[in-house]
Amino acid sequence: MNEQVKADAAASEECGCAPTPAERRAFWPSAKVTRRGAITVGALSAITLTAFGITAGSNAALAEPGYPSWDDVQRAKANEAAKGAEITRIEGLIQTLTQQAAAAEQAARVAGDEYYAAQQAYFEAADRADTLQTQADEQAKIADESSRKAGQVATQLYRTGGDQAALELFLSKSSDGADDLLSRLGSMDKLLEYNRTVADTAAAARDSAQHLSDQAKSARDERDRLQKIAEDKMVKAQAASDAAQAALDEKQNNLQTLQTQLAALKDTTTATVAGYQQGEAVRKAREAAEAEARRKAAEEAAKNNPGGGGGGGGGTGGSGSGAWRRPSGGRITSYYGRRHVQCTTGYCSSREHGGIDIANGCGAPIYAAHSGTVDFAGYNGGYGNYTRINHGGGIGTGYGHQSQFAVRRGQYVNAGQVIGYAGNTGNSFGCHVHFEVYVNGSRVDPYPFMTARGAL
Repeated sequence: MNEQVKADAAASEECGCAPTPAERRAFWPSAKVTRRGAITVGALSAITLTAFGITAGSNAALAEPGYPSWDDVQRAKANEAAKGAEITRIEGLIQTLTQQAAAAEQAARVAGDEYYAAQQAYFEAADRADTLQTQADEQAKIADESSRKAGQVATQLYRTGGDQAALELFLSKSSDGADDLLSRLGSMDKLLEYNRTVADTAAAARDSAQHLSDQAKSARDERDRLQKIAEDKMVKAQAASDAAQAALDEKQNNLQTLQTQLAALKDTTTATVAGYQQGEAVRKAREAAEAEARRKAAEEAAKNNPGGGGGGGGGTGGSGSGAWRRPSGGRITSYYGRRHVQCTTGYCSSREHGGIDIANGCGAPIYAAHSGTVDFAGYNGGYGNYTRINHGGGIGTGYGHQSQFAVRRGQYVNAGQVIGYAGNTGNSFGCHVHFEVYVNGSRVDPYPFMTARGAL
């Protein structure tokens, strides 16, 4: 057991996913857990598990001491009654693992859908607040311009001298002089009428600007209210995703062994438990080698492609300059803004597209567009598997539809680092990454934003 702990610790250090000493003290003061468990154990509190219909007691029953060892299987195989009891026990463990994983996944989906709905409501409120404020600023500009014109007309009227012109007309003895003065008075009347029109325009624009400003303030208040709801839903969705991942890890770590042990107990041939155990060891070694190969491939891809993707036509060559990187190779298949709606039997795409879609094939690496801290990595409704990175200074980026994650919440990532892999999760019509950029919480068009930074 000590050797396994050392091996797990070494693996954690190598992949950079080990919890800090402070996290260890906060999450498990004296517990002994595997690396997989260490990543998500914070979400597996009794409160969280109970909320998902998974009690702390049932989870404790599935701790390592509760699983049968191969020695247990060997002893049970030698006694018919013990064998029957062990078969029942293992079948119960398999059923519990399967049920827990399914329940946790369903809970994560419910929480993720709630987060998605709250997040989209916030984005809509933020867009409305920005639109109203823009309209208010435009009306204020019209009011200022109209006031300036009205002032210019008043100045011109003062210079012309309306009262003096009327007196001259009264005293004039010359018809030519009178005609000239009448013309001057007519021009002044036109100026006065124009001035009244401009002044009315200024007053109306000023009233409209004030009304729109009041609406914008109310919209900002609503935006801020919805933001708090979305952030709360995000925390719950993250906890649910972590719990689902922990349950899945628990199942993956033990299900195959339990099934192999069950087959060994039910086998009536001369095959020995040692033979089954050897096959199990070979399987685990193969899985470990495949995982290591994937890890090295991801590292090599990040090293060879520091730009995090290729040009618009495809490929995997790097692009970008400075601290910003292209989030994926491949071509852009859908841009930000209004687009044609597509529908399947399950859902229809949104008419307003909040990001850009980049397609480079299923399983293609997705790269952090900029350095920062992952503040969400989990299931998020229509986004599917979604990662959000906080880059500081009010700037953030989001990556949707991933097939799997390569980072976790709270992890610091560098620009160009692999954070996940392109997939088809959530509301998606094919493998790609949906990439969004956030400025002070609001979505902005990623294309000009990234282009200005040399990353597209």
